[in-house]
Amino acid sequence: MDIKTKITLDMLTTDSVSVLKQQYITVDGTDIKVGENVRNAYMNTQTERELLKSELPEEFYNAVIAVWGDTPTIAEPAEVI
Repeated sequence: MDIKTKITLDMLTTDSVSVLKQQYITVDGTDIKVGENVRNAYMNTQTERELLKSELPEEFYNAVIAVWGDTPTIAEPAEVI
């Protein structure tokens, strides 16, 4: 029994994306959802682009970057001292 992960890119704009991950198993030809939904939001900053690249399969990352373009549109948040 293999667990498959379904990834959905939601609310994709030039500044952000929401990524929904759901896990399924197939029993007798029917997909059954297991576990809880995992949703993460990413802003179009350099740091979150790198994080997104490490957390998503290449084809999903490329789809986001096709909308986001070559350069970040959001400045990195200021560090809190």
